[in-house]
Amino acid sequence: MSVPSAKSFHWQTLAPLPVGRVYCTPVESGGQLYLIGGCDEDGTPMSSCEVYSPEANQWTTLPPMPTPRAGVAVAALGKQILVIGGVGVHQNPLSTVEMYNVEEGKWEQKSSLSEAAMGVSVTVKGGRQAKNPVTAFEVYDIEAKTWTRFPSIPGRRAFSSCVMTEKSFFSLGGLKQARGYKMPKFVRTVDVFDIEQGGWMKTERRLNMKKRRADFVAAYLRGRVIVAGGLGDQPAVLGSVEALHPAKNRWERLPPMPTARCTCSSIVFKNRLLVIGGVSHVLSNAVEALCLADS
Repeated sequence: MSVPSAKSFHWQTLAPLPVGRVYCTPVESGGQLYLIGGCDEDGTPMSSCEVYSPEANQWTTLPPMPTPRAGVAVAALGKQILVIGGVGVHQNPLSTVEMYNVEEGKWEQKSSLSEAAMGVSVTVKGGRQAKNPVTAFEVYDIEAKTWTRFPSIPGRRAFSSCVMTEKSFFSLGGLKQARGYKMPKFVRTVDVFDIEQGGWMKTERRLNMKKRRADFVAAYLRGRVIVAGGLGDQPAVLGSVEALHPAKNRWERLPPMPTARCTCSSIVFKNRLLVIGGVSHVLSNAVEALCLADS
């Protein structure tokens, strides 16, 4: 795969969300983009479910989730969308698992998690899903309906981001409790899990991100691991964007986001990285896409 130069990326502004929000979760199914749950301006978890049409550049409201929640993990499985965990209206983690049928427009209750979980990351790999709460790294077998635990992430961090490539799983940045400090420290740390070997790799310092950040967007786009926005150690909301060049094994700067913000949702959709909602100085309804000049 040829890796495009950092100068070839640019940002597009798309139709804004009907309502600004944070902690919503996007997922693609059948060429459409679905947005699940989130928190409103009062911090209350929502049952909202919406779909974005790239052809019309517009959002359409769908039947709401049975359980209002935010920070859910979501995976598309054929024509069904699996929604896992999250935080409920009483600000408690949930073990709830629900499935949305795209064709029927209906929700269905599924088997609950073994323990309540919020703010987890989920990826689909070979018919399985992986979730990453704090240092735990677990895989769920859909057919067997069981979880398997793998070696824990080397560094215990909060508000980090995760990315899956063809051969690796990246755990990036976040906040780490350092010895001698009462407050957590922002870090540039990058940990890499080798999927084929089933273990965490030893990484060099040069693989660390240029900017210390937490609560940011991360994705795999056009052969690069990309991080965007978040909170910096000033502290301040960031608009900066970096991309890891796989051959050079170093981070390069990309054009900054039009709207600097943190606590955003994101997804790679139609070969573009969409950054959705979040917080700037107030709750944001912005939807912006990082793409190449030919996209």
